[in-house]
Amino acid sequence: EVQLVESGGGLVQPGGSLRLSCAASGFSFSSNPMKWVRQAPGKGLEWVSYISPGGGTTSYADSVKGRFTISRDNAKNTLYLQMNSLKPEDTAVYYCTVIRGTTEQKGPGTQVTVSS
Repeated sequence: EVQLVESGGGLVQPGGSLRLSCAASGFSFSSNPMKWVRQAPGKGLEWVSYISPGGGTTSYADSVKGRFTISRDNAKNTLYLQMNSLKPEDTAVYYCTVIRGTTEQKGPGTQVTVSS
């Protein structure tokens, strides 16, 4: 059974940083691409970032490019999202998502709130 558990969210002031983690189990983590998506209050899911199975290819939404960094440690079955220069508009629930062929599955999410 696929399990994804996000952590590291919280309340941070504008300009601050957070590092999200996602512990994965129940599938071959190193064989699957992963991504982060987020959902702001009252809005739909928004893709944030993608990483290939080996970590050599990454991509970012324009809204976070240059501020967020996605990475993975395949030895620890863990996905990360380093978020710097946070803005109020980054406030959302962040979900890590595994891409398995044509299907995707995400975890329960972690809340990130950027406010002074």
